[in-house]
Amino acid sequence: MKRWLMMRRWLVVVLGSIITIGAIGTGSAAASSNGNKVFQFQTMVGVSGPFVGATNPIRGVNGGGLPWQISSASGKLSSSGKLEVTVKGLVLLDAPPVPDALQGTNPIANFVAIVSCTTTVGGAPATVNVASDPAPATTTGNAKIEAHVNLPSPCFAPIIFVGPAPTTWFAVTGLG
Repeated sequence: MKRWLMMRRWLVVVLGSIITIGAIGTGSAAASSNGNKVFQFQTMVGVSGPFVGATNPIRGVNGGGLPWQISSASGKLSSSGKLEVTVKGLVLLDAPPVPDALQGTNPIANFVAIVSCTTTVGGAPATVNVASDPAPATTTGNAKIEAHVNLPSPCFAPIIFVGPAPTTWFAVTGLG
């Protein structure tokens, strides 16, 4: 009888383990189809100072030709490449050196999001930038970018930019 009870307990432990492992595996599969959250942000800063123009690019991405400001931004990036970025009030600086007629406006019809990763190429460190397709932007600088981008593997220290093209930024993740 004692032996039967020990076998029964062992069977309960084994079955419980199998069920638990199966449940964890199912959860992992569901999470991996959407990707794990890699990066989430609540702030961006507009291009200004020495980053305006092509003189001091960040990871190979040039700053816009004039200073920009931003009211708010948020976004997230998953390991599957799902990218969501929302910007509000991404407009030319409301001050000189921006011409008076353009101050506080967005003259660009579409914005793209650029994900910059530090990775390895041929065993050496490298920067790889991938961009979303263009998304409509309002004249008041509001836009929502929802895209899938092909992230390099690995993708270390991602930075997210918003700009008019894959080579130019108006706002970047960070604090001003």
